[in-house]
Amino acid sequence: MSLDNHTLPDEAAAAHCAVPPRARGAVSLFVHSRDGGTHLSGLRQSGCLKCILPKVFRSDAEAVLVNTAGGVTGGDRIEVGATLDEGAHLSITTQAAERIYRTVDGTTGQIASRFDVGQGAQLNWLPQETILFDRARLSRKLEINLSKDARLLMCETLVFGRAAMGERVHDLHLLDRIDVSRDGVPVYRDGIRLNGDASALLGRAAMANGAGVVATLAFAAPEAEQMLAKVRALLPETAGASLRSPGLLVLRALAEDSLSLRRFMIPVLELLSSQPLPAVWRL
Repeated sequence: MSLDNHTLPDEAAAAHCAVPPRARGAVSLFVHSRDGGTHLSGLRQSGCLKCILPKVFRSDAEAVLVNTAGGVTGGDRIEVGATLDEGAHLSITTQAAERIYRTVDGTTGQIASRFDVGQGAQLNWLPQETILFDRARLSRKLEINLSKDARLLMCETLVFGRAAMGERVHDLHLLDRIDVSRDGVPVYRDGIRLNGDASALLGRAAMANGAGVVATLAFAAPEAEQMLAKVRALLPETAGASLRSPGLLVLRALAEDSLSLRRFMIPVLELLSSQPLPAVWRL
């Protein structure tokens, strides 16, 4: 009997085991304004991604995302979405820092977030840090669509290995994109593409001068120009803020480690946020 077109049972089992399991997770939130507060209209969650809605005694609502998979690796896909109806105020954060682990087969992990913010609504997108480990591969995209008078405060932080653990990231494939539009017109686009020895590249003076943490903040509100001087007064020499366009303040910050960054970024976020920061952000 010829075995040319057949696979022995042991070979089939080995081939199946060679493909690691993939994590899939998605959360979609829908909130609306009623009686002076923000209320949940709908929630969909699936796979490894869950959403906790802490009870807050304020007019806004708060959502905490939990990745029960414990992190993201090659082939995993995480999707986050939220729709804020007119006048709603929502803060979204994560229970812990998201960890991007090494890939074992060269595939890329994906994180996609999309938010639609209605008239007079406000979104605070404040996830905790994303920690990148050696041999990680990540493609991440953040897309935010603002209505004419919607407000936004967003901050995302990348950690290139944990300084306290002496970690170095010598092999990394990262594509990170941010796209903010107002009424369909792009107002802020940013992207980081980093392939290769991240520690060596970030060590260059023209890139990060040895910093291991990079944070990006965008604040879209009518008072953005008035807040610029106050924000700059809170920043160290390794951070800078500017007015990207009328009503849009953008900040980039570098730090040696995430604790050092939080020490000056938390006062900035507290200044720009109209509501208290989520409890997970407290030092």
